[in-house]
Amino acid sequence: MTSRDEVVFGRPARAAEDAPRAAANCALSSAGLSKRFRSGQLAVDSVDLAVPTGSVYGFLGPNGSGKTTTIRMLLGLIQPTAGSYEVLGLPMPDGLPYALPRVGSLVEGPGFHPYLSGRANLARQDAADRTANPATASARIDAALGRVGLLAAADKRYGAYSLGMKQRLAIATSLLRRRELVILDEPTNGLDPQGTREVRGLIRQIAADGTTVFLSSHLLAEVEQICTHVGVMRTGRLVFQGTLEELRGPGAGRVVVRTPRPELAAEILGGELQLADVRVSGLEVSAELGSILPETVCERLVKAGVPVAGLETPRRSLEEEFVQLTGEGFDVD
Repeated sequence: MTSRDEVVFGRPARAAEDAPRAAANCALSSAGLSKRFRSGQLAVDSVDLAVPTGSVYGFLGPNGSGKTTTIRMLLGLIQPTAGSYEVLGLPMPDGLPYALPRVGSLVEGPGFHPYLSGRANLARQDAADRTANPATASARIDAALGRVGLLAAADKRYGAYSLGMKQRLAIATSLLRRRELVILDEPTNGLDPQGTREVRGLIRQIAADGTTVFLSSHLLAEVEQICTHVGVMRTGRLVFQGTLEELRGPGAGRVVVRTPRPELAAEILGGELQLADVRVSGLEVSAELGSILPETVCERLVKAGVPVAGLETPRRSLEEEFVQLTGEGFDVD
């Protein structure tokens, strides 16, 4: 099997009625999924994934946190040491011949031939899939190239492609057939800003067509811009899983007031309202909200004669949330 190519396997899918019974609502799921290498390193430790069907799931963590190892287990490229998992609701590994024809993937480095054109490289990948219909290969290849915006460059040698074009061609291999799930491991790694924008736009298009996208990344910008759900890895363990809003946490923990009378505002916040950690900085006063509503703070200040020029309840940034969860900084661009 060639890395960063569509998953190819050794036998055609059998009739759907012969497949193991599929579970609903999750495109990917696991229970206690673990991998310990012969060296003794525990790369993945009891991961319980739940990737909702139709979501764009950001699988995040610092480099070396176990993301790629987890993906390789989910695709059947390596065997887990412990635990169980399902792909498109089918238990693995028995469900591999039924599930993998419905899955596209992009893992590790592109395995294309630099002297062949983009079209010829896709043709080689398609021919390696025993479940693909050769009679429709040409039409499917053109459709995949069009979907990633490479039809105009289809006959150009792969070696002359830009990095962004190479990544888009790699994603095209996972789109040669209709897919219910696409798994992408660091799809924007090493790209310049333009190539990154191109790939992000393509991921949005794939998701808009109803395909579940499982996106491994260490870049916060990808999460904020395209993901609906998030799983955060730290040293082999899944330390958070939920929606992007849940990751951001509950409402703001602090209130910030802008006023020409900051000392009086501080007196009201810390005295009458009994808010903790009152801080004054120029014409701004901030404090921990606790259980008091922001509108109550504004009302009390105005009644006390404090002119309120502005009031906001900033939430912690995603970067701050990640640092708290993982103990490490993340790339933010």
